[in-house]
Formats: sequence, structure tokens, C-alpha cells
Amino acid sequence: MTTALRAVLLAAGLAVIGYGLYGLLGDPYITDPLDVLVWAVGGLVIHDGLWVPLVCALGAFLVRGPVLRGWLVVAAAVTAVGLPAVLRADDDHGNPSVLPLPYLRNLLLVLAATALLAPAIALLGRWRDRDGTARHRNRAVKHRVRAVKHRDRAAGRRAPRDERP
Repeated sequence: MTTALRAVLLAAGLAVIGYGLYGLLGDPYITDPLDVLVWAVGGLVIHDGLWVPLVCALGAFLVRGPVLRGWLVVAAAVTAVGLPAVLRADDDHGNPSVLPLPYLRNLLLVLAATALLAPAIALLGRWRDRDGTARHRNRAVKHRVRAVKHRDRAAGRRAPRDERP
């Protein structure tokens, strides 16, 4: 990546961060920005201190195969995003439109869908590897046959009688 492109991406990222901070500090519903800072630090501590080590440990010690590890990461991310809504499902303060959906059911459906998709991806990968290996093997055999014919022709040898056309 060129230096100019990195500089443009850095400037764009800093502009987005600045816009977010401007919106955060100018929002009339946020009465104490320190609460937001405490929430952000708490989220960072929970993510980097608990969630990531747990997912990495499970992936490293209990799970074999990249697809299953990938699904574990997806399931952890989906759960991290969906769990707050699941835990607050009955906390609507008398307004049923605050959290109107069945979040637990939806979280379980998303996890089930991704759990069904992971073996399909693994099977597709095995099928492609098997097919690709056979294709590669056939190409290698054809290449060796051509190389032997070329070597024999260059040495002035003729193929044995049973291999002649």
C-alpha cells in the first residue's frame, strides 16, 4: 500500500472519529459524557480481558479445524451483539415498542443458521480440495509424460514399440 493511500485512509478514519465524538458530545440525551467513557472502557476490558481470551482458548484447545474455529468466532460476535437485547427483553418500562422483538428466539435462530452453515462450508472446502487435488495430480502426470517425451526426443530415442502411436 502506498504512503499516499495510507495517509488518505488515516485522514478519513480520523475524520470519522472526530464526527463521532462531535455527535457524542453534542447529543442532548447524554447528560454525563463520563458515563460514556466508563461504558467504553468497561466494554474494552470485557472484550480484551475476558471475551477474546475465552474464544481463543476454546478455539486453541477444544476445536479442531479452521471452519469450526471460524464459527466459534462468529457465534461469539453474534452473542456479544445480541446478548444485551436478550438480557433487557422484559425491561421495557411499560412501553412495548422499546424492545418489540423476541430477541432470545432471534439470537438462537441466527446461531442455529450459522451452525448449519459451518459444516456446509467445511464440506464445500473438502470437495474443492479433493477436486483440486485430482486436477493437480492429472496436470502433474501430463507434465511428466510431456517432459519424458521431450527428453527422449532430444536424446534421439524412440519410444518403445508398445507406446508408439
